[in-house]
Amino acid sequence: MDWLNYHHLLNFWLVAKEGSVQQASEILHVTPASVSLQVKQLEKSLGVKLLQKKGRGLELTEMGREVSGYADEIFATGRELIEHIKQKPQGRPQELRVGIRDEMPKLVAYRLLQPALEMKEPVRLVCHEADMRELVADLAIHKLDVILTDAALDPLYKIQAFSHRLGESGVVIMGTKELARKYRKGFPSSLDGAPFLLPMTTSVLRRAMEQWFHDLQISPVIMGEFADSAMINIFGRQGLGLCAVPISIQEDMSEIYGLRQVGVVEGVKERSFAVSVERKLKHPAVIAIRENAR
Repeated sequence: MDWLNYHHLLNFWLVAKEGSVQQASEILHVTPASVSLQVKQLEKSLGVKLLQKKGRGLELTEMGREVSGYADEIFATGRELIEHIKQKPQGRPQELRVGIRDEMPKLVAYRLLQPALEMKEPVRLVCHEADMRELVADLAIHKLDVILTDAALDPLYKIQAFSHRLGESGVVIMGTKELARKYRKGFPSSLDGAPFLLPMTTSVLRRAMEQWFHDLQISPVIMGEFADSAMINIFGRQGLGLCAVPISIQEDMSEIYGLRQVGVVEGVKERSFAVSVERKLKHPAVIAIRENAR
């Protein structure tokens, strides 16, 4: 009886999806040479050529396209099997593997995850924080069930995944009691020259704030840029600058970090999305997150 090596098939499938050995190797966290070897071993075991050179890149042969189609179904079935088993934990907590984009406010992520923790059946959370590129790679090979992010999935990512909108919140400027008192009067023009702590330029909120500043002809002094939103909160608590905060977590920011409202940022919204490989969500905990999100 002939046996199919599914590890070899996975390597080929990712090369077919990504269009290059290099991209597949980055997703699998192995060397390109290792991926090439696995694909060649698959070709040898099947007795067919799956990939051929085209210029400096690769393209699928006719048989490669057929095998890639079968692989789509095979790995989709494997995913369904894992989901089925996870929904029947047999006495142990159901696991939810969540990727959180590093620039997403952690208090927002907590609020979104809270309904999953309040389910009748116990849920064991496994949270991983990283940039979107790394999270999408892990989602592609089913190391994650869902990604929580502040933006819909960019179509540039060559992965069959779906963005489920969870909700949106207005944005408010906050600072320590002293800073809030100083810049509240005459808001928002009072922010011209004010010290600010902002997320990195890759953040959706950062781009929205820069447009808001531009529209109002405000030029704040950027005291710091941070990939991790938690660092903004810590530096903000020390009075090093003002920060833009989703209204949905304003009370938490006041209680935990002692920050006070300066004013509301009119026209700017902070949105949240759940990205999964499923068009129709199946994981009970992810469904609970979506249904309770506001």
